[in-house]
Amino acid sequence: MQVPYVAFRDWPAGVTQQVEQAVSRVMHEQQFILGPDVKAFEDAFANFLNAGSAIGVGNGFDALVLALKAAGVGPGDEVIVPANTFIATANAVVHLGATPVLAEPDLQTYNLAAATAERHITEKTKAIVAVHLYGQTCEMEQLHKLCKNYSLKLVEDAAQAHGAKYRNHFAGTFGDAAAFSFYPTKNLGALGDGGAVVTSNPELATFIRSYRNYGQQEKYHNELVGVNSRLDTLQAAVLTIKLKYLQQQNEERQRLAKLYLKLLQTINELTLPFTAEHCDHVYHIFNIRTPRRDELKNYLHQQGIQTAIHYPVPIHLQQAYRFLNYRAGDFRITEELANTSLSLPLFPGMTEAEQEYVISCVKKFFV
Repeated sequence: MQVPYVAFRDWPAGVTQQVEQAVSRVMHEQQFILGPDVKAFEDAFANFLNAGSAIGVGNGFDALVLALKAAGVGPGDEVIVPANTFIATANAVVHLGATPVLAEPDLQTYNLAAATAERHITEKTKAIVAVHLYGQTCEMEQLHKLCKNYSLKLVEDAAQAHGAKYRNHFAGTFGDAAAFSFYPTKNLGALGDGGAVVTSNPELATFIRSYRNYGQQEKYHNELVGVNSRLDTLQAAVLTIKLKYLQQQNEERQRLAKLYLKLLQTINELTLPFTAEHCDHVYHIFNIRTPRRDELKNYLHQQGIQTAIHYPVPIHLQQAYRFLNYRAGDFRITEELANTSLSLPLFPGMTEAEQEYVISCVKKFFV
């Protein structure tokens, strides 16, 4: 049997046809840039999250850059980010002329904790980026208090956490601003690149809405030196359809994860995902850990099962970040995660037979 790491399937049945109809409609209407579908999706997404505003942008990286810029991050500032995250989080900070200050994640949740972040605060610290990794929120109550105590901005990287909750509030609604990605493999994915900045601060929303479109609110009248980062009308129409099924698809991810957790728990050499108190995990990624990670990955590949590693090379060991002067051993938890993590297939539409085969092969490897 061949099991993909991720596949785009018609689940629940009929979604694909609705998406195709939406794309066809936009093609006939021919309002491809900032058409009415963009505002319709922005309003729907903000309402779903119970947030003030959602502003569609070109991709998740741009969403991070714009969220940080709106929060006032600029040259000379320091921004605390988790050492265990996708490199885009740090890149966004550098793009604004600021310095990313890396902090170890919690070994159980793999997310940034307030106690660790506090150790890295200096007089140059402007903001903290809370990355909701793998589909689980950070423990936002403590991070929110920390930022308030030090007068810091709190920006959320919610690229992997569409629909995840902390204390019954959605990821993306705790900070000054939040960045979402709609890369196709996300829990809420487009048919290409797309992103959004979410904020309940009207001033930040006005700034971002103008800045994403060359710094103008009225065409050819530019108040800011802005950029071009707009969510395509086609993608907005697709996302409006798919948003209707986000909760259902997240529940399917949770069902699949529950089976993995139940049937793999007896393997002593495996560390399974941990869900923190008050967190509602939506399993964008089902990440397991084992000292035999590379052996297991190769074995599963031989059995026709695709897996992934999130992430094999930590930021502080990337050549691009040698200028930060970190060394191997500086972030032992992050390095352990990089050496032991493996992501198993999990996606809406995954069949019972596919999951049973994955579980069977994992068990056979450890016998």
